[in-house]
Amino acid sequence: MFKNCLALKLCILCCCLLLGACGTVAATTDNIYQLRTIHSPDGIGKFYQGREIAKVMGHTEALWLERPSREVEEQPQKLIDALNLAPTSVVADIGAGTGYFSFKLAQKLPLSKVLAIDIQPEMLDIIEFIKKENNITNVQPILGTLTNPNLPENSIDLAIMVDAYHELSQPHEIMQEVVKALKPKGKVVLVEYRRENPFIAIKKLHKMTQKQAIKEMSAVGLEWVETQSFLPSQHLLIFSKA
Repeated sequence: MFKNCLALKLCILCCCLLLGACGTVAATTDNIYQLRTIHSPDGIGKFYQGREIAKVMGHTEALWLERPSREVEEQPQKLIDALNLAPTSVVADIGAGTGYFSFKLAQKLPLSKVLAIDIQPEMLDIIEFIKKENNITNVQPILGTLTNPNLPENSIDLAIMVDAYHELSQPHEIMQEVVKALKPKGKVVLVEYRRENPFIAIKKLHKMTQKQAIKEMSAVGLEWVETQSFLPSQHLLIFSKA
């Protein structure tokens, strides 16, 4: 009887160890990311600074970005007004999607331009179409890669990512390039749904806490300046080049 119980316990222990081994794979060779086979269905199984990276919203969901209710839900004009942009500021909208924010930002920058960056050519096609339809000249679409937004060094005053950073599959590499692209007094703005609030009806991996955002930005040498919480459901986090 005792031997049978002991054998059962050993069997359970071995199964637990095997499940653990299958659930977590060793860190990637650069030791920046961890890969896990057991993960959230909303994530890609890749973890950075303890956070699982969310799946990317594809171009087939473009209409979601342009939904009329977004004006009420996110109050984009209040967000843009809070940035206090100078008319000559060069702004990079990273993860621009359909250009929803790029075109709103462009209205504030009559003497400059917005660099609308996305890794999906289909999104850039939409931006080009809207540009031509509305005769907008100060929005420049740029095709980025998973590791590089393709911006020249010391070329931008502000990089903004609205509901996009949490989907970057290579956040460390992208942000290193963004830091290089910032002018000496340049800033990074992250706009993310507040994960601290469980009542915000957004999938968990598509939200971020202030603490996590500060942790990840500090990993690439960005200093937290402030967090503004006037938006209905999102943080507006501001960082500066150290």
